[in-house]
Amino acid sequence: MPVATESFRQALSRFASGVTVVTVAAGDELHGMTASAFASVSLQPPRILVCLDKSSRTRALLAEVRDFAVSVLGANQEEISRAFANTGPKPFESSNHKRGENGAPLLDGALAWLECSVAEIIDGGDHDIVLGNVTACTSAEGDPLIYFDRRYRSLRDDG
Repeated sequence: MPVATESFRQALSRFASGVTVVTVAAGDELHGMTASAFASVSLQPPRILVCLDKSSRTRALLAEVRDFAVSVLGANQEEISRAFANTGPKPFESSNHKRGENGAPLLDGALAWLECSVAEIIDGGDHDIVLGNVTACTSAEGDPLIYFDRRYRSLRDDG
């Protein structure tokens, strides 16, 4: 018997995750999307994974240029997460950022930035699992933005 979509979503909502924005640059075109399916894979070589919707422009550009960045969002960046979660044009004009060594945008105010090159793209159903070799990374102090039970949270949430 197949698992009902709503039951699956409810079960997954019980897993707390950090929130990231994956960004890519193809010439002058900048694109990005919010992603909570992100994890460390390997220390040697330094490698991460992120899952991207197959229909997203970010995923299409990433497959083309093969370089991308991940900005790990801080507790005060819910608005940025929401803006990059929407389909269509992304708010790079109103989101302070700089270009990383690989050209991908790094969002100001994030807790960490990882610049990556695609190691492999694996079919994961309606999403692709992108394995990225980390080519540069930096971090800052602060509390993370957390997503749990279909809501943004902070480490200080009581409910």
